[in-house]
Amino acid sequence: MGLQVGAITPAFYGFRDREYVLNLIEAVTGGRFHPNFNRIGGLKDDLPWGWIADCREAMRKVLESCDVFEDLVVGNPIFEQRTRSIGIIPSELGAAYGVSGSNLRASGVDWDLRRDGDPYLVYDQLDWKVWTHPDGDSFARYWVRLQETRESARMVLQLVDGMPSGPIMAKVPRIIKVPEGEVWVNTENPLGEMGYYVVSKGATGPFRVKIRSASFSNVSILPWLLRGVYVPDVITILASLYFILGDIDR
Repeated sequence: MGLQVGAITPAFYGFRDREYVLNLIEAVTGGRFHPNFNRIGGLKDDLPWGWIADCREAMRKVLESCDVFEDLVVGNPIFEQRTRSIGIIPSELGAAYGVSGSNLRASGVDWDLRRDGDPYLVYDQLDWKVWTHPDGDSFARYWVRLQETRESARMVLQLVDGMPSGPIMAKVPRIIKVPEGEVWVNTENPLGEMGYYVVSKGATGPFRVKIRSASFSNVSILPWLLRGVYVPDVITILASLYFILGDIDR
């Protein structure tokens, strides 16, 4: 987003700091993207020696980087003029269009599936906060994501401190047949609400699958959001929505 307004330094810092997290993923899984590490019944491998200490250090660096990012852009007159009161999404309209995640919370909607949906994983055992912003503009979407990055790092630190010992993989059949029926599962994705509707006929594969991708729903508001805006503001609005094209092309 900084690149769109001429702020190249935050982008370079971001690429640098992302490496800390990717190094952690690679140390455990052997891959940096799409590691396919989770398994039905647990995890493929245990953590390597020294990984937890490395994780704590990486999260410390992430928290420090968030402070740097905030110092670089908050109060910067160019960044503020290009994002304040630009691309405002009213809370009711955003919800009606299916906007979710940080984009909706930046419009003042206090909703997060990790806290307000059906309980999953161990989010209910952690001390964390759902961040919102009342303005609903491009700046608010930036600000909420920055706070959520800090909150995620704090949650990771709590998780590594409370990680129990024990087996990493349960005994499961080599071939798994899902019981006949249908199920809807949705979770809080970094881009918003991610959901899967699956229909099973009792075979080894699904009979029907419908994926609700966060980015596809978030960009559905663009025909309304981009009406009457200046051309230079289009790029900053798109950047503030933070979507992934592969998440849209479904």
